Amino acid sequence: MKALIQRVKQASVEVDGQSVGAIEQGILTYIGLGPDDDLHTAKRMIDKILTYRIFENESDPAKAGKLDQNVQQVGGGLLLVSQFTLMAKTDKGRRPDFGGAMGPEAAKSLFTELVAYAKTQYPKVSTGEFGANMQVMSINDGPLNFNLKMS
Repeated sequence: MKALIQRVKQASVEVDGQSVGAIEQGILTYIGLGPDDDLHTAKRMIDKILTYRIFENESDPAKAGKLDQNVQQVGGGLLLVSQFTLMAKTDKGRRPDFGGAMGPEAAKSLFTELVAYAKTQYPKVSTGEFGANMQVMSINDGPLNFNLKMS
């Protein structure tokens, strides 16, 4: 499982011109699922994202400028977007190989479980629409982007 997380001032997802998910300050997360991933791995990834310290501690002058708080501590949103292309093999040739991605039916089921778990852990969770052609808009903050991998 891979996740590309981006600290954002705001982010939203549209499908067919309709908003399906949006957050203000928080983390925009693209999730890639591999064939060996399961709910245990998904829960560990969500736990890591929710506790990953990528926000500055503005309340403590001694920690000014340090990435010391997580999304929960700053009351930010979490926008989860399924993104099978994160699992592409790109080391050979000029065309991505998506053989490293979980099949669509299994991925939809696991992504649904991942989102349900995230919502039990934190109330400010929003999502894109699995399998849809989505338009994702974001205002990156920093920009700060991190690739997380869980196996």
